Amino acid sequence: YIFLFLNGYKNYYNYLISEITFQYTYKPWWENYFYMLIAVSMFFFLLEIIRPWRKDQTLFRKGFWLDIFYMFFNFFLFSLLVYNALSDVAVHLFAQFLAIFGISNIVAIHIENLPRWLQLFLFFIIRDFIHWWVHRWLHYSPFLWNIHKVHHSVEEMGFAAHLRYHWMEGIIYRALEFIPLSMIGFGIDDFFFVHFISLSIGHWNHSNIQTNIYFLKYIFNNPALHIWHHAEEVLENKKYGVNFGISLSIWDYLFGTIYDTKDGKNEKLGFDNRDTFPQSFLKQNFGSIFKNMR
Repeated sequence: YIFLFLNGYKNYYNYLISEITFQYTYKPWWENYFYMLIAVSMFFFLLEIIRPWRKDQTLFRKGFWLDIFYMFFNFFLFSLLVYNALSDVAVHLFAQFLAIFGISNIVAIHIENLPRWLQLFLFFIIRDFIHWWVHRWLHYSPFLWNIHKVHHSVEEMGFAAHLRYHWMEGIIYRALEFIPLSMIGFGIDDFFFVHFISLSIGHWNHSNIQTNIYFLKYIFNNPALHIWHHAEEVLENKKYGVNFGISLSIWDYLFGTIYDTKDGKNEKLGFDNRDTFPQSFLKQNFGSIFKNMR
C-alpha cells in the first residue's frame, strides 16, 4: 500500500506535466484536461463580458481570484497532493474486499453493445441523477452542510464560482458515484467526455450571463434557476434549500424542490451569518467544520 500511495504521486505528477507540456502521443489534443478547463473557463468569461446579466457587477467580481485558485487547486493541486494517491489505494482495497467474496468484476449491466452516443447519454443522465441526490444530502446533513458552506460563501456569481468548493466535497461525490457507475461498466474515456459537458453546464449555471432559454429551463439548469439555490433569503426560509440540479433541472421539477417565482438576479447571496464566514482559502478549507452547525 505504501508503494501504491507513493506510485500514485509519481504517476499523477508525470500525467500533469505531460498535460501542461503536451508530452504525450496516446490521445488527441482536445482530451487535454488542463487546457480544456482553461478553454471552457475563458469561453464563459468572454460571454460574461459580451452578455452580462447583472450589468453593474464588475468583471473581476468579489471573490473572482479566490475562485480561480479553487479551480486549479480542486482539479489539479489537490490530486497531486493527496487525492490521486489515496484513490489508488482505495480502489485496490475495494478490489481486495470484493475478492474475499470471489468477485473480480462488479459490472452488472453491460452496455458495450449499445451505440456510443446512447452509452454517453446514459452515463450523463445516471451520473447527474446521482449527483443530484448527493447535493441534497450536502444540504440535509448538518455536518456536510458545513463543508458545503464553502461553495455557498460566494457573494457574487460568476462562472468560476462553480469550482469554489471544499476539498472533502470532491471526495464525497467521487466515492458515491464510483460503485454505481462501475457496475454499469462506464470507463475513463466516457468520464472525460461527460465530465466536460457537466463542467460546461456548471460554469453556465454560475455565470453572470443573460439568457433566455424558455422551455429548456424544465430540462437544463441555468443562471436564472441556480441563483435561487444560492439566495440567502431562500436558504433561510427553505431550510434545506431548493434547485439542487447540477446539470439538469428536471430532477427538481420531478421531486418538488424547484423554486422559480421571479427574477432573482439582484438577490443577496450566501447564508445566515455569512459575514462571519472565513474569507481565506486556508481558513475555509482547514478551519473547524464543526462550528456553526445548522
